[in-house]
Amino acid sequence: MSELAAFIDSWTDDPNGVKKAFVRLKTVLESLQGATVNFVPRPPASYSLRAEPHRGRPVITMVDVATLDGERFLSVCFYADTITDPEERGDLIPGGLLSQDGYCFDLDSGEADDVAYIEARIIEAANAFSLPEDSPCGEVDEED
Repeated sequence: MSELAAFIDSWTDDPNGVKKAFVRLKTVLESLQGATVNFVPRPPASYSLRAEPHRGRPVITMVDVATLDGERFLSVCFYADTITDPEERGDLIPGGLLSQDGYCFDLDSGEADDVAYIEARIIEAANAFSLPEDSPCGEVDEED
């Protein structure tokens, strides 16, 4: 069993559906062509999924699982110049993503609308890197 699979399997306490959101976002990241998804555990601080493009910047997005007051939540971060935030749900973090300005979104539940909003940002960031995706959750831009 891979380290990521073992982490997911060991995540048994999930009253808010954060694990479900994590697994869904993992699936979206794995659908990106031209990117590799890596798991970077840093226990007990966080556990991170990183979608790394095969060219350009080091990451497209990072999905961190963190714990606050005993509750797990996701912090999903993007380079600020690769996404928009039309509903202003994220936080601009100057120098916050590998020393570059980033946008981070916190998910403390598996609420479908919130997860879909983050999925849309993942696809937007992938498009900024000119990466196609196969996921049924988004549309492929045929002009690229």
